[in-house]
Amino acid sequence: MELNDPAVFAARRERLRALMAERGLPALLVTHAANRYYLSGFELHDSQCNESVGWLVILANGHAGGGDLLMTDARFTDAARRLWPQDDLLIYGAGKHKAMAQRLTERGVRALGFDPKAVNVFDYEALREHFELTPASGLVEALRRVKEPAEIELLRAACGLNHRIMRALPDVITPGLSEGEVAWTIERMFRDAGAEGLSFPSIVGVNQNAALPHAIPGETKIPREGLVLVDAGCRLGGYCSDQTRTFWVGRDPSERFQDTKRLVLAAQKAAMEVIRPGAKIADAYHAARAVFETAGCAAQFTHSLGHGIGLETHEGPSLSPAAEGAFVPGMVVTVEPGLYDAAWGGVRWEYMVVVTQTGCAAL
Repeated sequence: MELNDPAVFAARRERLRALMAERGLPALLVTHAANRYYLSGFELHDSQCNESVGWLVILANGHAGGGDLLMTDARFTDAARRLWPQDDLLIYGAGKHKAMAQRLTERGVRALGFDPKAVNVFDYEALREHFELTPASGLVEALRRVKEPAEIELLRAACGLNHRIMRALPDVITPGLSEGEVAWTIERMFRDAGAEGLSFPSIVGVNQNAALPHAIPGETKIPREGLVLVDAGCRLGGYCSDQTRTFWVGRDPSERFQDTKRLVLAAQKAAMEVIRPGAKIADAYHAARAVFETAGCAAQFTHSLGHGIGLETHEGPSLSPAAEGAFVPGMVVTVEPGLYDAAWGGVRWEYMVVVTQTGCAAL
């Protein structure tokens, strides 16, 4: 079944209804863009960070008295009509909250669950004039953590394209180019290869700049001898890839570069050996960190081991020391240990892996 089949989105909404029943929620307001898309197929991205394309309300009783309500403004009327029944569509203007309340009250909805991480104070204050509001975080995210087979195949395709670009980069990273020029070349390469776009702005860091895990490409030039960290990803079918490689430019990699890379790869291998169904998510982080602790450089490992990836580059679960829960087959996560020294630079190496029935496999 194709991921854009309406039956896929309907099945996800039914699974969500089961979670809502456990919480006793008569309705759930969905405002986060990726969650809205996951449940409806409508607009994966908002127009900009302070402007929503629309909201979705999932009703616990399904179609009794009316179906789930999709709300958007006039710019997206035709796009919404292609996906959603007219009777369950609300095109709002300036009086969004009042119009929403009127439509939902007609369907017997006077109480709403909402995600406090995704509703701003202005909307919260306006909504509570009309509804009894109940905080309900993480319900849709709980579904998104475990990927469907078709989602995994899209992630595999995006990751495969990422591998192609990374293999080509040694011929691109040439002395004299700036970090910004390399980043622009990477974006063109992804687009030319069929990507819908980048999954995040490419990170390119030369020498000491590579010690910044999320370095912003600037005017620093690629040297004749030195290291270059590249973290880049693309989107295919809405799904993200995310890979990091650290390259040496020049004929003879320095001994420190080789030793650091060896430790990073050893930490990654140790973590991947831990990732399997039932294993604690935090244990993967600790396995990687143990390699660095043995080598006496754990203080240079400054971030979590990785994160879930799917419709968003960063989604649950986080592979941090504070992570709760266990790995489940179908999770797709990054494994990206790194070591950083502000006076020298940094090395990070990143794989995307899927949790299988017996362990994990790199995509």
